[in-house]
Amino acid sequence: MGIGGTLGVVSLALLGAALLPLATGAAGIALGAAYLMSPAWKLEVVADDSGLEVRSASKQRFRIAWAEVVRVVASPTTQTCFVNGGAPEKSLLVPGVGAPAPYDIADKPALYAAIIAHVPADKVEIVESIEKARAATTS
Repeated sequence: MGIGGTLGVVSLALLGAALLPLATGAAGIALGAAYLMSPAWKLEVVADDSGLEVRSASKQRFRIAWAEVVRVVASPTTQTCFVNGGAPEKSLLVPGVGAPAPYDIADKPALYAAIIAHVPADKVEIVESIEKARAATTS
């Protein structure tokens, strides 16, 4: 959106409203706005006594019972955890507070605590950090 806006301003101010930069700028702004309004930004993660559910306003993305969780890799120091639901489409990364992620989850510490409390201890692997655990498995 920033690049599109810049192209639009440059086109209007310096190039006398040249059509190509103006159209490109407008397209950039429109695509950026569509991306930000996308339903992907409106996901909700709910943990209850029976399982974990990821849903959007219009539909349920997936639900997994606590007993179906294959493994949880958790870092208590960063409050980050990866819930392996047996398939990529049924797995979830809960980024810790301040962790870089392409999405955000409301009340991450409470969700982390709920996952650790509900998943059987033999399925939880405690690590210093998710990044170090991933690096150790790939090397």
